[in-house]
Amino acid sequence: MPTVAPQVVRPSSARRAVLDGFVPIPLGSLASAPAALSWPAKDPGDVLDYELDIWPALAGNDKDCIATIDVTIQPSATGDLTLTSSAADGTVAVLWLAGGQAGTVYSVQVTISTLAGRTIGRAIFLPVLALVSSAPPAGALATTDGIAVSDQFGNAITAGG
Repeated sequence: MPTVAPQVVRPSSARRAVLDGFVPIPLGSLASAPAALSWPAKDPGDVLDYELDIWPALAGNDKDCIATIDVTIQPSATGDLTLTSSAADGTVAVLWLAGGQAGTVYSVQVTISTLAGRTIGRAIFLPVLALVSSAPPAGALATTDGIAVSDQFGNAITAGG
């Protein structure tokens, strides 16, 4: 009987945010705040891996890596985005995120401590949108081409309101 081969799960780099703002600033120039970090949108039904790469903060310290990861998600009511697990892969924090309310942009605050004692905290924004298309409900308004009319969050608008 064949043995089941163990599988190596590699996070997808399609959902990777990399720290910015650790580039030397030339003398005489003004530093500006880096752009806010964000990940691509997810559907409420998705359970996906998202990454935060802190390598730029550790450049030149090849032996330093992530020791601990702390995650806080806002908003955090019932049905909102949840962290299902987290792991470290050297300088990359891998977060598995599930759920969320369509039309909500979540702030995922990640605080990382390294083996050398550094602490790095960043907020990454994650929009949750209804990306799965399904048949519109009965009574949904439609264009002359038969396409359902939806609100800004992708929800079908029905004749009753």
